[in-house]
Amino acid sequence: MVEITVVNGTLTGRIVDLYDKTRLEKRCDKCPGDRKDQRIVGMEIIRGMKADGDAWEDGTILDPETGKVYDCKLWLEGDVLKLRGYVAFFYRTQTWVRGR
Repeated sequence: MVEITVVNGTLTGRIVDLYDKTRLEKRCDKCPGDRKDQRIVGMEIIRGMKADGDAWEDGTILDPETGKVYDCKLWLEGDVLKLRGYVAFFYRTQTWVRGR
């Protein structure tokens, strides 16, 4: 589960829970920079997103499984959040739903 917040016009997201409870103490040994060896729960994985019309762009998202950081874009389609991580022209889009 990822908690998304907006502070001073910048959107960020951090992991607040994992579905696989056996991984709650897992650390990101492959993560770069200040996230190296941090616990995954509590880690900020979305950084620096700025509003651009109906979307949020120009930020990054971290995959804590691989330690890779991707450029990112977020937007709403109805009640779901679309999240696209990309490198150059290659991308993958995920659909995230609001927790209940």
